[in-house]
Amino acid sequence: MSENDNAALKLGDDKFDEMMLFLKTPINQQNHLDYRFGDSELRELQEGIWAMPAYLVDDDPYSLFFLFTTIDSGEMVVAFAEGTRQDKQLRLGQPLTTGAGLNSLFAQQEKRAQRVLKFLNDISRADEAEWHQIVS
Repeated sequence: MSENDNAALKLGDDKFDEMMLFLKTPINQQNHLDYRFGDSELRELQEGIWAMPAYLVDDDPYSLFFLFTTIDSGEMVVAFAEGTRQDKQLRLGQPLTTGAGLNSLFAQQEKRAQRVLKFLNDISRADEAEWHQIVS
């Protein structure tokens, strides 16, 4: 979130759940490495859906993944999905809005949520994405 857009909203606010980051250019094979977070890089799960860990620690049952995905309007957004471990496999849950995913992480790992928000704000400040409030 930029300082002048919905300045009253902050991590942990219920209204922040309604925020979604829309990319101006979809992720593809040519640009996916431009969106690295820490040591993680995007991997294509299926056409139009890219994922990478936002928070994944071996001894913590909670995990959260970025989902760069195309929605029904044809636009690509940054969503999140929580991970669950089952039989040494990691499964992703239902997609969450950008804000809801950040709030979920904020409730578990406040400092990590702030780092993830900074990463997303850097994308927005580079004019590669825009924050929008959505109505569910």
